[in-house]
Amino acid sequence: MADTRNADLTFGATDYLVYAAAVNTAMPVAFADPATPWINLGWITTEGGLFKREDETKDVEAAGSLEPIRTLMTKSVKSAQVTFLEGLNPFVRALYDNVPIESLEPTTDVASYDLPDKPADLRYAFIFDTMDGAKRMRLYMPNGLVTERGDEQPQTADVMPVQMTFKFFKGVANSAAVKRSIKYGGIDVSEFFPDAG
Repeated sequence: MADTRNADLTFGATDYLVYAAAVNTAMPVAFADPATPWINLGWITTEGGLFKREDETKDVEAAGSLEPIRTLMTKSVKSAQVTFLEGLNPFVRALYDNVPIESLEPTTDVASYDLPDKPADLRYAFIFDTMDGAKRMRLYMPNGLVTERGDEQPQTADVMPVQMTFKFFKGVANSAAVKRSIKYGGIDVSEFFPDAG
């Protein structure tokens, strides 16, 4: 068996970027910083983002067998948790307060809006980019919703971080899926894909 260990394939994110756009906005093809209509949501804490995947299964059991005869995948939920440092960033604030981004457009230099009594279903497309030198990894969410919000605590000793958890959904008519893209940055990974011939 070939030894395929490669220290160049280790990955330590030196930067973490989050972008938002209208729901079902197509994922950019290039790994460069996305252009309009994508909006960068500002500085993120050094912890970066926490991607979670929760899978649930159900075993089907039958008489005469001590083991399940089939296992069904009943649920697979993907989410990302991010702590934003720019608590006054209009897009971050709109996501946290669960109001349309238009609510944050100031008249003079003040934006004033009502916090909703019941949660609104405000969805956007999101990109979560991590990079380590020439290597990059991208998570694309065509249809995302903020499902959890951390506590907001203005403080005098530090910035006011705003933590949110985004739940991933498929895009319109299931035509756009949640995607992960990896740029290997010139590293030869051909040894992982031996010729079929």
